Amino acid sequence: MRLPRRRPRFPEWEHWRIGDTGRVSLLVPAPRLIQPTTAVRESFLAGERADHLAAGDPMDWLDEAYRDFGAFVARRRGVQERWGVPCTTFWYVAGEHYLGTLIVRHRLTPELAEVGGHVGYHVVAPWRRRGHATRMLAAGLVECRGLGLERVLLTCAADNEPSRRVIIANDGVHDGRVRGEDRYWIALTPAH
Repeated sequence: MRLPRRRPRFPEWEHWRIGDTGRVSLLVPAPRLIQPTTAVRESFLAGERADHLAAGDPMDWLDEAYRDFGAFVARRRGVQERWGVPCTTFWYVAGEHYLGTLIVRHRLTPELAEVGGHVGYHVVAPWRRRGHATRMLAAGLVECRGLGLERVLLTCAADNEPSRRVIIANDGVHDGRVRGEDRYWIALTPAH
């Protein structure tokens, strides 16, 4: 007996596929933007380590996470002062899987108004090219609206085509280039 090809009755589950045999071959909770959590320890460490190794970036900041992940997470929850402004860090997760980070800067300094903007984000390599960055930024814009922001600035390297596409998909309007970074403004409507 074959199962009908219709979506299961689990609205919180997004990624699934019913194969030719009628069996569900993949069922992963829909990704969501949350405060950092210890629940994704293994996938956070694996994803961030792999990204930094691939890019040749220093990984010393991860030492703290390996030593005491609970304390590492606690320091990233709530509003923190970074870059001279209040910031909120979110992780994009699907069940036990860490997909990426999004940081909202509550206001801009003159430096951030040139490079950096209100929002920074990244998706770890195993989860790229699946639309996660676009959806993560959309969820982040809802958080920005909740802070009372009416528009937000995002910047990306001039040669970062994937990030440019993510920003434009979220209604980013190009506003020139400063110090090698393209600038985009996104107006936050009530729909965000």
